[in-house]
Amino acid sequence: MSSSNTLVPEELDPAISLHSSPFARASLVAYLFLILYASWYPFSGWQANNLSALPDVIRQWPRYWTMFDASINVIGYIPFGVLIVFSLYPLIPRWWAALLAVTGGVLVSATAELVQYFLPSRVTSLLDFLTNASGALIGAVLGALLTPLILEKGRLQLLRKQWVHHESSRELLVLGLWPMAQLYPQAYLYGLGQLFPILSQYLSDFFDMDIDISSFLLRGMELNAEEYLLSETIITACGCTGAILICLSLLNRHAPKAALATLLLLSSVTAKALASALLFKPEYAFAWLTPGARGGLLISVIMLYGFSFAPSPVQKRLALLMLMMSLAVLNLVSENPYFAVTMQTWVQGKFLNFNGAAQFLSLLWPFLAIWVLLRKRPVI
Repeated sequence: MSSSNTLVPEELDPAISLHSSPFARASLVAYLFLILYASWYPFSGWQANNLSALPDVIRQWPRYWTMFDASINVIGYIPFGVLIVFSLYPLIPRWWAALLAVTGGVLVSATAELVQYFLPSRVTSLLDFLTNASGALIGAVLGALLTPLILEKGRLQLLRKQWVHHESSRELLVLGLWPMAQLYPQAYLYGLGQLFPILSQYLSDFFDMDIDISSFLLRGMELNAEEYLLSETIITACGCTGAILICLSLLNRHAPKAALATLLLLSSVTAKALASALLFKPEYAFAWLTPGARGGLLISVIMLYGFSFAPSPVQKRLALLMLMMSLAVLNLVSENPYFAVTMQTWVQGKFLNFNGAAQFLSLLWPFLAIWVLLRKRPVI
């Protein structure tokens, strides 16, 4: 018998040739962390008093609520439902995956609301649970409907195969989070990962004394206006260049590298402007575009043009160097006095959940990026 008549498994069942999406799984884990962080932020004042009142609190309908709050709760869980379906397919049929997505959304929402009972700054609400579960239901249905288009024969899937190197799901996830990380107000443009002020505050509260890690490392040296300007320029230039170099290192010779890098840069700037206008005032939309930020952007464009001709492994090393330089300068310089004045106009109010998740992402992003850059790519 001729071997040409032998059917391979993919020909017997086309679904076998489909693969689960590592990008969807990684995105699901990241989004779950964001949901829980936003639900329990700030993590202070835990108490376990009057547990007998918990059933009454769970059943109680909130006295004051707005359509905005309800809408945000629904919208926040829609991507969660979609990502669960995408993560389970094709291991589980899409409509069964949708059912599991609804169940997962209900369980996560219930857990988040129960834990909020032990946080004095948060309120356990039946309305929040129902709206979150509704968002997960909508997301699950959308995920099931979009699965054939996106995961089986989607245009995005084809472009990814044509433009991007293999095994790049983690890098793509980190790049997708970069514009979102700009939403939280930062002292410097692309100044992500400023941990020293937060650690200094925790240490000061714990030891009941004034502790400033940055001042200790700089031995009390005070920066003048020119040094602040130089620091902001370095932070912006290195932070922007490092992120976009990750993008360039993933693309092969068939990809429109200049257009994709420009799109990534514009998306981060747009997210920054919209967040500034929404969280502060419309006239603050471009308040972050200071002379130091403009200079940093110009230097970043020049560096990216030169680095774009380097091989992919070299671009990854350069991206790692840029991000580490940005982190070092950012955490060594003291608080920007102009930014401190701007923050006085910020009233978090009903954006408390959003701000907690956004702050977590802005702190975590550079370390995620460094992790994926240090991770060894498997040999194919």
